[in-house]
Amino acid sequence: MSRERLYLYDTTLRDGQQSQGVQFSVPEKLQIAKALDDLGLDYIEGGWPGANPTDSDFFAAAPKTRATFTAFGMTKRAGRSAANDDVLAEVMNAGTPAVCLVGKTHIFHVETALGITPEENIENIRASIAHLSSNGREALFDAEHFFDGWKADRDHALDCLKAALEAGARWVVLCDTNGGTLPAEVGRIVSEVIAAGLPGDRLGIHCHNDSEAAVACSLAAVDAGVRQVQGTLNGLGERCGNANLVSLIPTLLLKEPYASRFEIGVSLDGLKRITKVSRMLDDILNRVPNRSAPYVGASAFAHKAGLHASAILKDPATYEHVDPALVGNSRIIPMSNQAGQSNLRARLASAGIEVEAGDPRLAEILREVKRREDMGYAYDGAQASFELVARAELGLLPKFFEVKRYRVTVERRKNKYDRMVTLSEAVVVVKIGEDKMLSVSESMDETGSDRGPVNALSKALAKDLGPYQPNIDDMKLVDFKVRITQGGTEAVTRVIIDSEDGEGHRWSTVGVSPNIVDASFEALLDAITWKLIRDGARAT
Repeated sequence: MSRERLYLYDTTLRDGQQSQGVQFSVPEKLQIAKALDDLGLDYIEGGWPGANPTDSDFFAAAPKTRATFTAFGMTKRAGRSAANDDVLAEVMNAGTPAVCLVGKTHIFHVETALGITPEENIENIRASIAHLSSNGREALFDAEHFFDGWKADRDHALDCLKAALEAGARWVVLCDTNGGTLPAEVGRIVSEVIAAGLPGDRLGIHCHNDSEAAVACSLAAVDAGVRQVQGTLNGLGERCGNANLVSLIPTLLLKEPYASRFEIGVSLDGLKRITKVSRMLDDILNRVPNRSAPYVGASAFAHKAGLHASAILKDPATYEHVDPALVGNSRIIPMSNQAGQSNLRARLASAGIEVEAGDPRLAEILREVKRREDMGYAYDGAQASFELVARAELGLLPKFFEVKRYRVTVERRKNKYDRMVTLSEAVVVVKIGEDKMLSVSESMDETGSDRGPVNALSKALAKDLGPYQPNIDDMKLVDFKVRITQGGTEAVTRVIIDSEDGEGHRWSTVGVSPNIVDASFEALLDAITWKLIRDGARAT
């Protein structure tokens, strides 16, 4: 039986940009648009032409996409024709093949916010959509506040939808603008709309997440008959965000009944890139990825309990609803002082290290982990450092280089503008084979700001690592967490560093010391060593 086509519409670059603190640059918008297009989205909404200089410049750049590139605007204002509305003209002049226009469908907003009659509102919708269609644009009508409007006055809400469709709209999108409608109610209202004569293959759904139900509401609408789903990467959007396409896409591709019933533009091969795309957006926003995010989070396939790990060794399906590789993620068996041999063997196996059950070295590894955690280490969130501890106990830890010494200085002084500034500088001496290399680096960034002593150390260490330089050129620090594990004069500092490479792979390492810089440097050394092992580098 052939599957029905379900269309995916991304509005990260417009609705997602309404998130507090988010403002994409034109290069960032181009980067995101390319990632969305490569993923296989059907529509990419670029923003509102004329609303701000960035959006106007982005549309002027005219990104070439396989997806239908879409501009967003609003229906014409009352008292003027569609052809003479300057706001509508800005959207038309963007030259995109599709245009989505927002219009009111809630009688309360029509009479209170717009201050016009219901008849004038319907005419604004009809005339605006007809203007798009007559000028060769694929027209979409964004039915703002639709679900609340349906409950307040279903006749007017339905007339708004019919006016858009009769004027030539390809899609009419039902919006839960305030985000308070729950899934069962969304499903019921969509069914009532279709029963009233509006075809499901012309309807879309756009849900906000104010009740933490946007994904569920979107699926309920699909179940009821809509055939376009709108959302954003990582659920970005104003207030609590939008329906998260990073969760919806794997669900539609991998979960029944959707996988058998529908076809979407994202392929199973494309799905393997979704974790990387999700983390790319976090990098652009300078945010730490949500470790608990479904499908793509670092903890989405983490199995800490010994009972779980034992079962996972026998069959991953015992505690995983999908294979993590399908979404470009990986399984993690965290290690901690609660770990047993089942966790340990599973964790080693995931690192490509096979150790037979009952091997006495397993007990030695567990003893060493527990000893080090008593000192303040935490391997639950630092899997790469744990792997290095295990390799050391198993005699499988190569010695790529040796740090002979390092020095860090922090100076506070006046600059040429007579302002007080700080400057961190690091000196690192590394021995590789018989060769010694000395590297010096400052932590000043391109804006002239000091990034601190750990940044200076990282830059100095990465400046010249001899034959291993190609392995670390694409490596960067993406998160830095500090915790004081004991108080008073016996205080111990624990530092966890998250690193990332050019392929989007992330790993975490830990360092412990009474000195925060020393703890940071230990975690940094672990991060580099682990990457060299993963890359298959050979010790000199």
